Amino acid sequence: MEGSERDSIRLGMTVKVVQKQDQKSGQLTEGVVKKILTNSKNHPHGIKVMLENGIVGRVKMIVS
Repeated sequence: MEGSERDSIRLGMTVKVVQKQDQKSGQLTEGVVKKILTNSKNHPHGIKVMLENGIVGRVKMIVS
């Protein structure tokens, strides 16, 4: 599932995000959503979240 819709992302779900420094390579980091940082309903590049380990990135894929 894609992560460009804010309504499809919930706290505590496992997602794969791309960090700012990894945007060119497309490397994804998996983690659990701690906080949703994007206020708008959707974003073309993915909703920005903070993971429980402190990593901030845009959701590219919802795992569960």
